[in-house]
Amino acid sequence: MSRVIRAALFQTAWTGDKESMIQVHEQAARDAAAQGAQVLCFQELFYGPYFCQVQDKAFYEYAERIPQGPTVRRFQALARELGIVLVLPMYEEEQPGVLYNTAAVIDADGSYLGKYRKTHIPQVQGFWEKFYFRPGNSGWPVFDTAAGRIGVYICYDRHFPEGWRALGLAGAEIVFNPSATSRGLSRYLWQLEQPAAAVANEYFVGAINRVGVEDLGDNDFYGTTYFVDPEARFVGEVASDKETELVVRDLDLAKLREVRDRWQFYRDRAPGAYDPLTAP
Repeated sequence: MSRVIRAALFQTAWTGDKESMIQVHEQAARDAAAQGAQVLCFQELFYGPYFCQVQDKAFYEYAERIPQGPTVRRFQALARELGIVLVLPMYEEEQPGVLYNTAAVIDADGSYLGKYRKTHIPQVQGFWEKFYFRPGNSGWPVFDTAAGRIGVYICYDRHFPEGWRALGLAGAEIVFNPSATSRGLSRYLWQLEQPAAAVANEYFVGAINRVGVEDLGDNDFYGTTYFVDPEARFVGEVASDKETELVVRDLDLAKLREVRDRWQFYRDRAPGAYDPLTAP
């Protein structure tokens, strides 16, 4: 029996300042809701540049409390007005000097459901994230929303299969992976890893990447945002590799039962054999 959710992803370029970036995303939420979207996820660190191209403590100023800070409060009001679930990837300050790369999840009635903190933190050329973020300590929560059971995995996390599986075991139906990933580094993986994760864990994945070259470095963010189903099929077209784009797609969650009944990956797991995987 069909169970269709209309879901949206938004990729865009850095505007040059936080307030205008927030306004662009507010308009994207309005546009998504006007197209009937029930859930929308933004790109990693959505209201700022991808400042991890440099190591500069001035960017600590972008961090906010979650959910007490002004951006979450602002988008709670918008979610309530529009009746849409919002996933907000942000820079979080738990307390001074304790900072995380986080996604806040807001339900369609404006209520704050919780957050996911990015677990795997890179420290490689152009992605100096350990300068800005502690490793997440949230585990892999799944949020019961008006649009279904939603999980979040952030950017570099996607290279690690364990979190994908943890989200599936917790009952995720759609997993969003907001990212800031560069053409020269990861393009060959972008349309490989996330479809493979969707198949292995038998859920939908929404993969979001920003676009453009920002004035902090030469990372060329290549967009190509997409939804993929649990048979590794793209749902509609993949987005542009250069332009701002709102991706709105219908996801039939009934496919999850069909695929799981066919393959039985969860039945045939052998967790007792995996203890060596957690050894240091």
